[in-house]
Amino acid sequence: MKLYKQSSRRDEDLPNSQPYSPKTLKYPRGSLPRSINYLLKEQRLLFILVGILIGSTFFIIQPSLSHLSTSSEPHSSIPRSYNALNHESLSKLASYNDKDVSFRVNGVTGRVPVGVGRKRMRIVVTGGAGFVGSHLVDKLIKRGDDVIVIDNFFTGRKENVKHHFGNPRFELIRHDVVEPILLEVDQIYHLACPASPVHYKYNPTNVMGTLNMLGLAKRIGAKFLLTSTSEVYGDPLEHPQKETYWGHVNPIGVRSCYDEGKRTAETLTMDYHRGANVEVRIARIFNTYGPRMCLDDGRVVSNFVAQAIRKQPMTVYGDGKQTRSFQFVSDLVDGLVALMDGEHIGPFNLGNPGEFTMLELAGVVKEVIDPSATIEFKANT
Repeated sequence: MKLYKQSSRRDEDLPNSQPYSPKTLKYPRGSLPRSINYLLKEQRLLFILVGILIGSTFFIIQPSLSHLSTSSEPHSSIPRSYNALNHESLSKLASYNDKDVSFRVNGVTGRVPVGVGRKRMRIVVTGGAGFVGSHLVDKLIKRGDDVIVIDNFFTGRKENVKHHFGNPRFELIRHDVVEPILLEVDQIYHLACPASPVHYKYNPTNVMGTLNMLGLAKRIGAKFLLTSTSEVYGDPLEHPQKETYWGHVNPIGVRSCYDEGKRTAETLTMDYHRGANVEVRIARIFNTYGPRMCLDDGRVVSNFVAQAIRKQPMTVYGDGKQTRSFQFVSDLVDGLVALMDGEHIGPFNLGNPGEFTMLELAGVVKEVIDPSATIEFKANT
């Protein structure tokens, strides 16, 4: 059997063929490009012009028809398609956008979003699984922002934010802010710090956590909000305290780790603002109460409530005539968001202008929970 080797030179079979060259693909001089030839053949250009004419006619006539349809219903202030919607569906629709207009259907007032809504923000909330932080996360998620919660669960609880699990706009990171973290966000709400004496005496974290979050804000150009405290005024000599008051503090007391830590955090915040052009906000929070409070966190409201529920005497220190202001957590969250979105740096006191004595508070708890509850007086700490 003979094997014939195929020649690799095809030019030998085609004596008149020329070696391949890209130049041979170009059109000869004087000829029209292929695209123009394509348009001129088979009356394709005519079909294109007719299509343009039809489309132009449609866009000219449509506004006139819309004007006639609206003028024929002079008493209707909203599109007819909305008449089939009930109030509940319109309310849900309105909740997706902050920019809306009012309307009235069958005597019921509602809102319909118009235009392009506000920019969706990417926001990190340190301590976002805590009492105040979880309510702040609820508000930010509801208004349409992407929220990243950072919490080491020292005082926070997953149960406070578990209703957001599965939401693509929610993310939970178990992390302690005393260690650096790298993220890309637009705003930073810094709430990560134990706020009750029982916890902050055990684990004071004000300074290092604030320093790390300020460093993050500086690197990525994020707006930073520090949640400070009314404790920066110490044992104040003026009532009520104004933001211009510098306080009366004890730097070596048993609670000074919290008081001085927050004062240092405010100093760091303003230094980063003045020295590194970080956009900052400072809120000084007064006594706050509401759902998701820890019963045993050492705060007066939760203490009284827990003692009344457990049939224990409510503990009042001193004569009980010392005063505090109390605000509901939703009011505090509204204030924090307004401060972050506003133009003023602060510091701003966020609280209730009404002052109540400890005996008055104990009386309210007694009336609401257990009229048979008793009050026990102890030496002031």
